[in-house]
Amino acid sequence: MTPAHPLRRGLPLVIMLALAMVAAVAGAPFIGSTPIAFSRVFSRAIPFQDNLDAQIFFLARLPRALAAALVGSSLASSGVVFQTLLRNPLADPYTLGVAGGAALGAVVSIGFGAFLPVGGVATASLAGACLAVAVVYAIASARHRGLSTTVLLLAGVTLNAFFYALILFVQYLSNFSQVFRAVRWLMGDLEVAGYAPVLRALPFTLIAFGAFGWLARPLNLLTLGADAAQSRGVNVATTQRVAFLSASLATGAAVS
Repeated sequence: MTPAHPLRRGLPLVIMLALAMVAAVAGAPFIGSTPIAFSRVFSRAIPFQDNLDAQIFFLARLPRALAAALVGSSLASSGVVFQTLLRNPLADPYTLGVAGGAALGAVVSIGFGAFLPVGGVATASLAGACLAVAVVYAIASARHRGLSTTVLLLAGVTLNAFFYALILFVQYLSNFSQVFRAVRWLMGDLEVAGYAPVLRALPFTLIAFGAFGWLARPLNLLTLGADAAQSRGVNVATTQRVAFLSASLATGAAVS
């Protein structure tokens, strides 16, 4: 009897977890300090402008649940890609400086937004993430046709430490209210007002997830080593570039 393919063996688990995520996103808005009734939320007999339960569900709580699902899935998926790319189980989206660059951009926007044309916090954080990706990529590919994963890791860790040193310096120059806002942003929150932030991050996330789907087989072979993967027809340099850029894109969109 032919054993089942590993992907087919894991398919039921993936489906079950996807259904659990959908159930969590749909059920989370019903939990909160103000109780709401299921029957009133989806009732067509009450106009939406007069239906407080529906307004709480669709305008206040559901966007936060969707944002949590989007951010969690993006960081988890990009973490898997980074671990495979670096062949290091300790790698995560914060290892390569992408999150640090986004944090620096946000803190600069909060502290000096009134004096510098850096745009809003979300725009500045995404720009900081892009800057970090560009610097790390340039360093890692400087003397190689592909990406040196060792240089990539070292450059990311070093740049991340440098960014957080700059964050402390910006906080030192800021006033109390700006420091408070910056610390709240760095700690992370889901204070999403409406669907605009979710829709703004969605295109970047979809592009990254499309790349993740294409990378499934090449990254599986890359875990055997670059030479073994290349002997099986994998373009190692292209796979490394797409993996790094797509995972960085998902991370930047999530933390912004």
